[in-house]
Amino acid sequence: MEVSIIMSNEYPLNVPAPHHFTFAVRDIPDVTVEQRERVLKATHYNEFAFPAGMLTVDMLSDSGTTAMTNHQWASLFLGDEAYGRNTGYYVLLDTFRDIFERGGEKNWKKILDLVRTDCRDVETMMEKVYLPEYEGGLFNGGAAQMERPNTFIIQQGRAAESVLMEIVKKILAQRHPGKVFTIPSNGHFDTTEGNIKQMGSIPRNLYHKELLYQVPEGGKYEKNPFKGNMDIEKLEQLITAVGPENVPLVFTCITNNPVCGQAVSMGNLKEINRVAHKYNIPLIFDVARWAENCYFIKMNEEGYADKSIAEIATEMFSYCDGFCMSAKKDGHANMGGMVAFRDKGLFWQNFSDFNEDGTVKTDVGVLLKVKQISCYGNDSYGGMSGRDIMALAVGMYESCDFNYMDERIKQCEYLAQGFYKAGVKGVVLPAGGHAVYINMDEFFDGKRGHETFAGEGFSLELIRRYGIRVSELGDYSMEYDLKTPEQQAELANVVRFAIDRSRLTQEHLDYVIAAVKALYEDRESIPNMRIVWGHNLPMRHFHAFLEPYPNEEK
Repeated sequence: MEVSIIMSNEYPLNVPAPHHFTFAVRDIPDVTVEQRERVLKATHYNEFAFPAGMLTVDMLSDSGTTAMTNHQWASLFLGDEAYGRNTGYYVLLDTFRDIFERGGEKNWKKILDLVRTDCRDVETMMEKVYLPEYEGGLFNGGAAQMERPNTFIIQQGRAAESVLMEIVKKILAQRHPGKVFTIPSNGHFDTTEGNIKQMGSIPRNLYHKELLYQVPEGGKYEKNPFKGNMDIEKLEQLITAVGPENVPLVFTCITNNPVCGQAVSMGNLKEINRVAHKYNIPLIFDVARWAENCYFIKMNEEGYADKSIAEIATEMFSYCDGFCMSAKKDGHANMGGMVAFRDKGLFWQNFSDFNEDGTVKTDVGVLLKVKQISCYGNDSYGGMSGRDIMALAVGMYESCDFNYMDERIKQCEYLAQGFYKAGVKGVVLPAGGHAVYINMDEFFDGKRGHETFAGEGFSLELIRRYGIRVSELGDYSMEYDLKTPEQQAELANVVRFAIDRSRLTQEHLDYVIAAVKALYEDRESIPNMRIVWGHNLPMRHFHAFLEPYPNEEK
């Protein structure tokens, strides 16, 4: 007799049921304000250099700070540390095919399970893992991956960006010596912008700034307004103004991290693809937070309510010609990254060199592979350990779980609403999928000039008083003073409160809300900051020295 258990609504509760628990406990040390002051001075007021062990809550980044699941920890023991073609290499590439190309869970092959069950049938492993051929998508396999490599494992997103940009820079410099190019995006993150500037190109951010800081009455939208969308009109105007031949790539950040973690709609991605391809320009996605964006599309965009996160992901990735990924975010892992481009697609066509008869003279994928191997290791691991590769593969599947993603995004909204209800000005609403942002111009009532780096003053004072570390992503980090007037107008002067995956409790968030409320009420006493060393260093916020000086505008 078959017995089924049916969930009942007979005894409803006004709270959600828990979905996980943890046995891991980490004590937080008692640290005085005076001790934090000493360390701030010793580390030249660089928030990245402040010791994490002296913090109460660390919200500097959600990158690699995830608390991994029991399935991920178990998978570490299955890591194959072989130098050439470790088992995890095959598993990871097919994990990406499952989620980004196969159209949802019903089509997953999930060869990960063969490894997890210790399959020793050699013929089965050959047939399903080692020898399958794949071509025509973002993840070639078998002979095609050797002949036309288009997928590159890298240990983190920043390195992935660097590999891509250095090869693009080299190719463009050979073809057009001395020429300056423009690379537009809905929002370039700090590392992306840094890599673009180091290749001698000009980054531009084309989003709807007038929409970003709008807050509806009561602080809540009925539907997410997709504030991370690219302004399509601005994109087309920019391309025609500088000339399509001077725009080698169009970038799209999903979700839009520099624009306050805001979501990008599927409709907008289609339009970006349309405009980019109209001018024969490859479209590259920055997909560190792909699953969060899929969640927002599912919950807010017409036609997607009945689709899974994986189904939405497959459509979303169909609109790009390539992508860079930090898998330390929505890979739900502590390490990992990826560069990939579509087999024989527009990126490959534009950056490979061909003979007169149409045969390939220089394949851009081969150039990328050479760079990957020379900088990060053999293409089967790209700087990642076999253990990390297995944990990442498991984490990718886990990020497709609606319950996990729902809980995560509601945690962000709880923090944002907590700030808003506490009367803190400048809170960006709705919250993004990984963090909450506060507009520093509004926080300080428009009284602090760009030269004061007041957002950095806010961040450092939050460390000093309350042991809370956040990330300034405004005038200081995004280099307002080094930008053109057009670029300055595109900058969001914000501070980010990143929420680690599966790690922070409501108790942590309530502490942060109380601290920010207290600091807001005493905001006139927050010092300004000046740069005393490293003013023009690339990505200066990681290593520049600062010092505080009193705010005299009361």
